[in-house]
Formats: sequence, structure tokens, C-alpha cells
Amino acid sequence: MKKNIHPTYGPVVFRDASAGFAILTRSTLAGDPSGGPGRPAKTVEWEDGNTYPVIDVEISAASHPFWTGSARVVDTAGRVERFRQRYGDRAAR
Repeated sequence: MKKNIHPTYGPVVFRDASAGFAILTRSTLAGDPSGGPGRPAKTVEWEDGNTYPVIDVEISAASHPFWTGSARVVDTAGRVERFRQRYGDRAAR
């Protein structure tokens, strides 16, 4: 690899506060690059006793409806019936 062209790569905690889920992984957001978003300002003490930068995310696999199985079922038949009641069968005229 070429020297001084790659962003710093280090440990970061990604935290989904809505699900109470956090994961320690490695990311380029751990560094403090001159042209990037930079190191997160917030930190958290992890289970191993070390302090890591933390990035809060709105949704993760722990809270996403596709992965949790809590997706809502849309009542399309009810919508069609309400449409027919409201507008009738105008195509037959």
C-alpha cells in the first residue's frame, strides 16, 4: 500500500439506541482525516473496559422490520372495497 493516502482504520462502536443494540467493529470513521467526516465526538466505554468512539444509527438489523419479522401487513382488499363503495362500478357504464 502507498503511504499517507489511506484513511485511518480503527475500532468504532455502532449503536442502535431504539433496539438497545451495539456492535464493536472497525471503520475508517475512527480516524481524523483532513477531508472526511472525522472522528465522532461521542465515546462509550465498551465491555472490555476501553473507550471507543460511538456512532448512533437510527436503524440496524436489530430494529429493522425485515430482519425482526415485525413488518406490517397492508390491508389491500379493504382499500379496494372502500374504493368501490365510494366510486362504484363506473367502468360498466
